[in-house]
Amino acid sequence: MSWVIGLLGLAFLGLGSVPSRAETPAATASLPAGRCTLQIEVAGPIGPASLDLLQRGLQRANEAQCESLLMLINTPGGSLQTTRMMVEEILNSPIPFLCLVYPSGGHAGSAGAILLQACHVSGAVEATNIGAATPIASTGEELSDDLRKKLLNDTRSWVEGLTKLRKRSEKFGQDIILEAKAVSAQEALKLGAIDFVGRQKQDFVEFAHGRPTQIRDAKTEAVVVVGPVEIWEPDLRHRLVSFFTDPQTAYMLFMGSLALLYYEITHPGLMVPGVVGAAGLIMSLVSMHKLDVTWGGLLLLLLGVALMIAELFVAGFGILGVGGVACFVVGSMILFDPARTGVGLPLGVIIPTSVGLGLIMLLITFLAVKTRKVQKRGGFDDMMGLKGKVVEVNPQDPREGQIEVAGEIWHFKCDHPAQLGEQLKVVGHKGLTVQAEKPKEQ
Repeated sequence: MSWVIGLLGLAFLGLGSVPSRAETPAATASLPAGRCTLQIEVAGPIGPASLDLLQRGLQRANEAQCESLLMLINTPGGSLQTTRMMVEEILNSPIPFLCLVYPSGGHAGSAGAILLQACHVSGAVEATNIGAATPIASTGEELSDDLRKKLLNDTRSWVEGLTKLRKRSEKFGQDIILEAKAVSAQEALKLGAIDFVGRQKQDFVEFAHGRPTQIRDAKTEAVVVVGPVEIWEPDLRHRLVSFFTDPQTAYMLFMGSLALLYYEITHPGLMVPGVVGAAGLIMSLVSMHKLDVTWGGLLLLLLGVALMIAELFVAGFGILGVGGVACFVVGSMILFDPARTGVGLPLGVIIPTSVGLGLIMLLITFLAVKTRKVQKRGGFDDMMGLKGKVVEVNPQDPREGQIEVAGEIWHFKCDHPAQLGEQLKVVGHKGLTVQAEKPKEQ
């Protein structure tokens, strides 16, 4: 179990590097001599994994002393907060970004259309489309009028600044936000929203070479240099980050891990729920950090668990448990801030998950308290003479294993090889290990 968790952790933190390969000589034969141009591909919904890929790609390009970075875009859109961070990386990049909507049939929708406005040189291959960048909630739910107005005005002014900086169509930048306008690649070129439309990627990189552009806060314009294209492919880390930073995946992993840890607390000694729950909790917290959750919502979820645990020790007649369920529901609802990040959880996920988890915890609490009342024991001395069932036998030494005594799991040792399901009698203990033997009647 531990080695599996270790491998997942190393992969999640990015052990190793993304493999890269150069384009075939035929693809770059007509390009001027240069150190290199690194190619990355932003495909699928924009999220923390996209930002992570862009940041590592830019770092790789700088380390390899590449002259430019080619970013292929094919996305329906995604997180507004992540898009802002990606735009910030592009604007502050020491090398120019060459962004191309690719392949034919693809599109740069919503966040993708905004990224194109930030790129130093932007283009698209034929049979692609661009636009429809009106901010919406990721859950598909309708925003309130005030929140919608705030998002629209804020995003419009932001994109307007990008179009002015890159000398592109300000009207197109406004229309894709306020009216969700979407156009074909050819129409976008006519409107001045992009710089190039062609049949092949090769045509775009040749077009980009030698074009003047503004790099960061430099006072003079730089010239784009395109070298042999090296393709930087997504690795295991990118796939793991993509999976775990889905808001619903991160939320379900977090809630499931809390349930496992709670079960371990109420049934000490099982180990597996505790180990799996702890690993899942850490991974979910890393995911939520990348998703930029509100810490108030996260603290409410943890308070819900604390109230459930308190129900074990305080005669609250279920009041603490109900309070825990309420904390789960409210904490889940405010865990993400759609106005700031564009990410949220639908009520169809929040209500069943929160109420279901709360009821499961209440049931576990009820069973644990009931067992404790039946036992009425104060220590090992009260276990003497009780019978228990062997639930696990050590394959290396069948004279020891796990035994269930009065609803609790204990490690045991006996003077003969034990068998699963066998009844043994507790006759002593040494530390946290009980000594057991066959009952005399057997």
